[in-house]
Amino acid sequence: MKILYGVQATGNGHITRARALLPALQQNGIEVDFLFSGRRQSELFDMDMFGDYRFASGFTFASADGKVRKLATVRQLQPVQFCRDVRQLDLSAYDLVLTDFEPVTAWAAKRQNKLAVGLARQYSLRYPLAGRQSANWLKSAVCAFAPANLMLGVHWQPEFPDLLPPLLTPAKVLSGNTNKDMHSPFILVYLPFEQNAKIINWLKQCPSWHFKLYTNVKELYTEDNVTILPLSRSGFPTDLQRCSGVICNSGFGLCSEALIAGKKLLVKPLQGQIEQAYNTYTLLKMGKAEQFHHFTPEPLLNWLYKPAVEPYPLPDPAIAIAGWLKKGCSTSVTTLAASIWQQQH
Repeated sequence: MKILYGVQATGNGHITRARALLPALQQNGIEVDFLFSGRRQSELFDMDMFGDYRFASGFTFASADGKVRKLATVRQLQPVQFCRDVRQLDLSAYDLVLTDFEPVTAWAAKRQNKLAVGLARQYSLRYPLAGRQSANWLKSAVCAFAPANLMLGVHWQPEFPDLLPPLLTPAKVLSGNTNKDMHSPFILVYLPFEQNAKIINWLKQCPSWHFKLYTNVKELYTEDNVTILPLSRSGFPTDLQRCSGVICNSGFGLCSEALIAGKKLLVKPLQGQIEQAYNTYTLLKMGKAEQFHHFTPEPLLNWLYKPAVEPYPLPDPAIAIAGWLKKGCSTSVTTLAASIWQQQH
């Protein structure tokens, strides 16, 4: 079997999901080609495992100072290039298309009548997560952006019959809570949509704590109690295991890693990004995170004094998904999801 795996590269969570699923696909003898879109190709890093991948412009949002900028998002759209990419993508060599909310592969599959399986957090937004009713237009918007014949949404709870647990790389799935290793306690910070200077000044208001801020810098440096580090596929997971808490936007991937690792969470959702709004709402309803909107010291100090939390174990769906794809998706999504969630007990 040979598949084309389209990955929305706007956020690292989509790429993390692809990293987690690829070994299981290969173990099932599935040949995989990749196409990434939604970010400048020069901004992708540590991509060796994906081989000679393809790249397309796709669609993404523009943001500044912690907020989605709607006008700037519209201005950067390239609809003519998108249509050209869809028309030129030949899927004749593939048995199916797997799309992680990647629109070029999804629409090419629809145009060429090729089976498309959608695997992404966004597909779960068709449901009233944590009891919050979806906006009337949201289900249609999700299906229109990256259409698929079969949709696998991912979620933290088995509340809906066809949503799966998150996909995380094995190195990031911890066997126990590492908060007990307090020889050098620190708080891990990752806020890629915010201004570095604003984050650093905010953290420096709590000089009794040590913070490690991962961001888009060339090399490590330190300002008082804040260590600023370049993005790293090896250093970041290690620090996630060793830290005593995580401050981040409410992207699904990193929040999932923190939950499983048993790290207390303080989240600042990207304003105007509906997935992060739903993620935040769900985390708050679950009692697994606290939220802040502004860089003021009060919410940070209150959270810092909160106790450690217990790990939130979730089953790993990678092997089951790969086997299901290998068999041509012959059983229902509901059956697949039930078989995976049963592993939690």
